[in-house]
Amino acid sequence: MAKDPTLSAPLAPDREKVIVRTSVVGIAANVLLVAFKAAVGLVSGSIAVILDAVNNLSDALSSVITILGAKLGAKQPDKKHPLGYGRIEYLSSMFVAALVLYAGGTSLVESVKKIIHPEAADYSVVSLVIIAAAVAVKLVLGAYVKKKGKAVNSGALIASGSDASFDAILSASVLASALIYMLWHVSLEAYVGVVIAGFIIKAGVEMMIETLNDILGRRGDRELVRQIKNLLNEEPAVKGAYDLFLFNYGPEQDYGSVHLEVPDVMTADEIDALTRRLQERVYHETGVILTGIGVYSYNTQDPEIVQIRGTVQKTVLAHDWALQYHGFYVDTANKTMRFDVVISFDVDRKQALTELYQEVQALYPDYQIQIVPDFDVSD
Repeated sequence: MAKDPTLSAPLAPDREKVIVRTSVVGIAANVLLVAFKAAVGLVSGSIAVILDAVNNLSDALSSVITILGAKLGAKQPDKKHPLGYGRIEYLSSMFVAALVLYAGGTSLVESVKKIIHPEAADYSVVSLVIIAAAVAVKLVLGAYVKKKGKAVNSGALIASGSDASFDAILSASVLASALIYMLWHVSLEAYVGVVIAGFIIKAGVEMMIETLNDILGRRGDRELVRQIKNLLNEEPAVKGAYDLFLFNYGPEQDYGSVHLEVPDVMTADEIDALTRRLQERVYHETGVILTGIGVYSYNTQDPEIVQIRGTVQKTVLAHDWALQYHGFYVDTANKTMRFDVVISFDVDRKQALTELYQEVQALYPDYQIQIVPDFDVSD
């Protein structure tokens, strides 16, 4: 039975408050920028400034959705969703990405129209000051939101912070095109609008891909995997830790399962005490709840098996696509042999398994051999 998933996120209430508070700051700043930029754009007739205002409006809506996602994702587990609602944050990110893509597409269409039917813009010193102030605001806002996002491990806030910093660059390009027009009477408005639209669309696509990767499932973080395996292998009775799977059910909600190789003389009572001790240590040091720990038994009584193990290991690892070999156990009395092999994704797994079976069976024809193919999911 899995442990209470809320244990994996002891700071969830604080995290939710930080996300909401930071998002509210972002909404307030972006709404003010929308108002000022829209006014400047309408008065001056600048399509680039208007599209920049639309971009800020999409940022404000993104912050609203981020708040909703954080609120819903923080709901306590219930009978219908025993692992909590954390993944709702990923769905909210999908909505944000869709909004960004829509804003980018609309901006592109309007900019192309302005290229086909150009209209001269009319800037004032006041409008340029407002745009320059907007650049400064976006730079400060971006740094603030990104910092808060990293502090609470919020992908949505980190993305919003990066987007805000990038918006500052786009606003600066609008300012530059306005100065160029005032100095040399060369209108780059519509073309700058196309560039802005392109960057908005690119940001939306990247957000969509990033969120889809979270939903589909990613390979476990190498540093986290290494840390967990090191913790497990520090236990004297553990010869090796294998098949580590990590499952994510939302920010700060990580679960895992693993196999440990232990001596064949350990009793069930000793194994129970070992796994409980390791579950507690891994959770407190990494925040990951190991919901399941399986065991591989390795031979400790028969010297002959050491030689068999070495021969089989040499045969298996002679193949480049055999990435790892573990869980080896031989029963000489009943003539059975079993082990697991991590097979690369680059080869046909069925063919590779058949080849291994034939090679090992040729070495030990009297044995019944069981080979379990494993996936390279964490190493």
